Amino acid sequence: ALGLIVVFFAILQVTVLKLPKQKLLQIGIGILYTYVGLVVFLTSVKVGFMPIGFKLGAQIANFSKPLLIVFAFVIGFVVVLAEPAVHVLNKQVEQITNGAVSKRSMLVALSIGVGLSIGLSVIRIIYGFSLLYYLIPGYLISLGLSFFVPKIYTAIAFDSGGVASGPLTSSFILPFAVGACAVLCGEQEVLNLAFGIVAMVAMTPLITIQLLGFRAVASAKVKDKIVMRRILDADDEQIINFM
Repeated sequence: ALGLIVVFFAILQVTVLKLPKQKLLQIGIGILYTYVGLVVFLTSVKVGFMPIGFKLGAQIANFSKPLLIVFAFVIGFVVVLAEPAVHVLNKQVEQITNGAVSKRSMLVALSIGVGLSIGLSVIRIIYGFSLLYYLIPGYLISLGLSFFVPKIYTAIAFDSGGVASGPLTSSFILPFAVGACAVLCGEQEVLNLAFGIVAMVAMTPLITIQLLGFRAVASAKVKDKIVMRRILDADDEQIINFM
């Protein structure tokens, strides 16, 4: 994937961009850093994240089902804090909205959403029902909320769903679910019950971010009512004093 990007950039450099050598050197160093980072990350996924996630899910599932649900929520909450793409998105949203949507509120909403999605996915593994019981109501709720919140929150919510289901989700949370499913339901049910967790992670931010927007709209209306009431009270006092 990185090689194709480099080839595409080289073609544009020769035909259109024609950047100076100093700029090309900086870009080349950045590409080298990216390549080394990808190699280190993919190696750590293979020898670290995936085996640890699988073992952790299997051990906790073997110990206690309620603890597995709680631990799944905590893992989902924490993974978002460690996802680099989430922090990049939150920073861009705060800059574009001039602080109207803060990084902190975005991060909390995403963390809660992903935590709930992992917890609900584990409940599905335990009881063995279809993923559609989550996806259909979830997307109906998210589409319904889109009629009541500002458009910017809906757009941010759909972008957040893609960002939250990043590399840490597929490299750690998915093996965690596979390990839990292998212990609770048997390896033959892994394809039916463990997979689909990434779809859940992509869906829940659509709801939580739009609920954040709904809260902002409701708060603005409450503030407007308070201001209007104060103005009316002040007018009433002036009328009484005048009389």
